[in-house]
Amino acid sequence: MASQTIVRPTSLVDLSSMRTWGLEGLTKAKFTFDTKTTTATILTLVISLLLLEQLVYRTKKAHLPGAKWTIPVIGKFADSLNPTLANYKAQWNSGPLSAVSVFNIFIVIGSSNEMARKILNSPNHAEPCLVASAKKVLSPDNWVFLHGKVHADYRKALNVLFTKQALSVYLPIQERIYRSYFGKWMSDPSPAKPYMMEMRDLNMDTSLAVFIGPYVTDAQRDEINKKYWLITVALELVNFPFAWPGTKIYNAIQARKTCMKYLESASAQSKIRMADPNAESECLLDEWVKAMIQARKAQDDGETTKLLSREYSDREIAMVLLSFLFASQDAMSSAIVYAFQLTADHPEVLAKIREEQYRIRGNDLDRPLTLDMVDDMVYTRAVVKEAMRFRPPVIMVPYETTKAFPVSPDYTVPKGSMIIPAFWNSLHDETCYPEPDVFKPERWLPNEDGSEPLAESKPQNYLVWGSGPHKCIGGQYASMHVTATLGTASVLMNWEHEVTPDSEEVKVIAAIFPKDELRLKFSPRAPPA
Repeated sequence: MASQTIVRPTSLVDLSSMRTWGLEGLTKAKFTFDTKTTTATILTLVISLLLLEQLVYRTKKAHLPGAKWTIPVIGKFADSLNPTLANYKAQWNSGPLSAVSVFNIFIVIGSSNEMARKILNSPNHAEPCLVASAKKVLSPDNWVFLHGKVHADYRKALNVLFTKQALSVYLPIQERIYRSYFGKWMSDPSPAKPYMMEMRDLNMDTSLAVFIGPYVTDAQRDEINKKYWLITVALELVNFPFAWPGTKIYNAIQARKTCMKYLESASAQSKIRMADPNAESECLLDEWVKAMIQARKAQDDGETTKLLSREYSDREIAMVLLSFLFASQDAMSSAIVYAFQLTADHPEVLAKIREEQYRIRGNDLDRPLTLDMVDDMVYTRAVVKEAMRFRPPVIMVPYETTKAFPVSPDYTVPKGSMIIPAFWNSLHDETCYPEPDVFKPERWLPNEDGSEPLAESKPQNYLVWGSGPHKCIGGQYASMHVTATLGTASVLMNWEHEVTPDSEEVKVIAAIFPKDELRLKFSPRAPPA
């Protein structure tokens, strides 16, 4: 029989080592098994969540035009990092309603006039959210996010800030600011350069002077101006959604806090100053405080008196001013930029503006403007109205559904979705505006027989100021500002537009601007003979 070799441990140490290696082997095998199991579980969970995401998106989207599948997690976020008007138009033209998803936010876009107006006029189903980050940036308690009776009461009280009497207080302030800017532009010896930010600065300085007047220093004005740009870039339609340090949203929140500190201080100062019965209003804030003081002294029981007689806190007043400043430095800047670009590109239009301005001013270029003079600027106002139709400063305003919203007979928008009325198609509807892609101010002038022009007969399509309970409250002020600015510029200056391949391309921030930021060269204009 063959001999067998039996290996025995020579000591207790050898026996212990064999046991140790056996336990380690079992442990390693168990660890490998657990790791594989955990990995498989996590992978299965991730795949399940991604499939659920697609199922939820397809269920919400139903039959609406839009991508059949959404990119996992981010959706259309990558496309939105560099938004183009061409891509937006493709979405708007895909149907009256269409769908998209960004960061798991389900979005329905209403691009027809009927759908846009229905969204804007359905406060029981949707409320404005501006963009997903707006409440973080502008503060959740900002009056622009109110709805129902509370919001309606706010608007009624604020109407006193845009009466003819109030506008007449603002006009000399506006004229002083933009004339000073014109002087700087004409004396600049450099060749054509981008003027988008210069015109934004003009608007911001004008707005600060009109809204809060003497209650901030020059250094504070400069700081507010810079901080507001941080707020603007954070309110793009799509942005990184978290307020982490260094992100646009985080920077905007810090900027808002700084601005609010100055605006609350301005409110407190105005209340002290306007308590003097002999004090004259120097800005919109003074007009508001004066109206509140007068309402408390009034003997009548009128609705406006009741609304104004309550004590608005410095924070409440500052929140209103914050929203007014945002709208003015954003949408109004876009309007002025395009007014200058379009008149430069259409010299026959600019010639007619000048002819009207010389006539109204009696060839006296130093004559102070009045509201009656602005009202007489029929052609200039038509140019401004057409510029804002042709290149609307705001192309859409996001809302959020507060309940399931049956927006059409065959589709209901789920609760908690973003629903966006888009304005471009309404403002480029050829049934209201023949040759809609042509800049034609004459479409707003009376017909030869004195009858109303087609464009004026379709006010439901002119959604530049929105519609419904959240329609822009300062539309009349904005129109007056752009008209006065363009009218005075036309008689004081010549401007040449350096056209580039990007001049007709549109850059979408919160409002729209020429992609090349409007390259102009200004020079003084000889006074009329």
